[in-house]
Amino acid sequence: MPNHHPDELRHHFYTRRDFLSKVGMGMGAAAFGALMGKADGRLNPWSSRPAQFQGRAKRVIHLFMNGGPSQVDTFDPKPQLTKYHGQELPMENLRTERKTGAGYRSPFTFGKYGQSGIDVSDIFPHVAKCADDLCVIRSMHADVPNHEPSLMLMNCGEARLVRPSMGSWVTYGLGTSNQNLPGFITMCPGGYPIQESQNWQAGFLPGSYQGTYIDTKHKEVEKLIENIRNSRMDQGQQRQQLDLLQRLNQRHLERRQADGQLEARLQSFELAYRMQMDATDAFDIQREPEYIRDLYGGGTQGRQLLIARRLVERGVRFVQVWHGPGQPWDNHDDIETRHRKLAQECDQAIGALLTDLKQRGMLEDTLVIWGGEFGRTPTVELPTPGANAGKVNGRDHNHYGFTMWMAGGGVKGGYIHGATDEFGFKAVEKPVHVHDLHATILHLLGFDHEQLTYHYAGRDFRLTDVHGHVVHDIIA
Repeated sequence: MPNHHPDELRHHFYTRRDFLSKVGMGMGAAAFGALMGKADGRLNPWSSRPAQFQGRAKRVIHLFMNGGPSQVDTFDPKPQLTKYHGQELPMENLRTERKTGAGYRSPFTFGKYGQSGIDVSDIFPHVAKCADDLCVIRSMHADVPNHEPSLMLMNCGEARLVRPSMGSWVTYGLGTSNQNLPGFITMCPGGYPIQESQNWQAGFLPGSYQGTYIDTKHKEVEKLIENIRNSRMDQGQQRQQLDLLQRLNQRHLERRQADGQLEARLQSFELAYRMQMDATDAFDIQREPEYIRDLYGGGTQGRQLLIARRLVERGVRFVQVWHGPGQPWDNHDDIETRHRKLAQECDQAIGALLTDLKQRGMLEDTLVIWGGEFGRTPTVELPTPGANAGKVNGRDHNHYGFTMWMAGGGVKGGYIHGATDEFGFKAVEKPVHVHDLHATILHLLGFDHEQLTYHYAGRDFRLTDVHGHVVHDIIA
């Protein structure tokens, strides 16, 4: 750039590559993150927009228990498993991914909670206190008993092909109300889950709708968001440098007929600059009163869920919170000790999130979703090489019937929808497919799932593809 000699930046002028490494660009996926207000007359794809009709929910927090929590050990008690413990279950078509054995009773005790009397396992005492806010769907079902396709189905509505994630569809439809933060953020401590960034991909939607990944194993804001602060330049100098860079890049963009990916990348420079103030505030839970931090409890899950509340409070449209990398709830063995440990890690924080949102008047228009990609069998899994270390005290994958729950955002609190059979294997009453769940979520947000579409490769696509029915019974 030989013709440019900005006096103010003479000693701080960087190349584009230097700029990306120095000025708040550590958020990886934020390279395709939220866009600025308007750019040279073009409509900002992140600007807040009305839904197709008045929805009850304005934002979503998705609590993803990756690996597949057991429905018969959490929210779907089956007394018959005690009767048939150690015996072959009198069921036809009991098909599983691996070979399973006799019936396996839950090692946990269930109780009825709230005025609604919803059954909750004793591993979730804090969630149980919020029973009257829960809409428990006991009749969920998916397509296959494998993690990868089931994760894609739950997150993207398609098990095999590249499709935009639910968070991307929501932000495509509604935009965001805070131009200084990404509209879609996903948090997973310690690394990526199975299928990695495909879980929050934008697919064929513009790259600006992809989820922004945060590794929440870190506590300090500077580690959560790499390069969030610039130690060499003040904000005025950064602003001048960014304005010059944007003008140069705008010329570059115009010569390439407004390439969508290039435009998203250029706009992300602006977001990186703006985030230095808002992101620092949003991710710093030390700014919360001590009694609020105590409410959520210590540990990674407490920190994640408190950050999630702070994000939606600041206008982030869709926040996904993963329990951890890999598939922690995939307990093929030692289900008693592992499920209890996992629940202890997140129970207090989940109860705190529901309580906190309700006290702030936010639960009524914040949709909270809890669940995994499928459930687990009511039978014990037999020793399988590489799966359960020869132990006989765990459960196999089960996509035929499992439980998820939602709270707030216009769903019926204190309500149980559907049922599995007497052993908890298959959804038999009011079954709800993942496509139906997606259609219902979009309806709560104010969208007809058949009308929220994006034209690509000669056809209109949608989150539910050619499937899905709104489950009106669960809507308040």
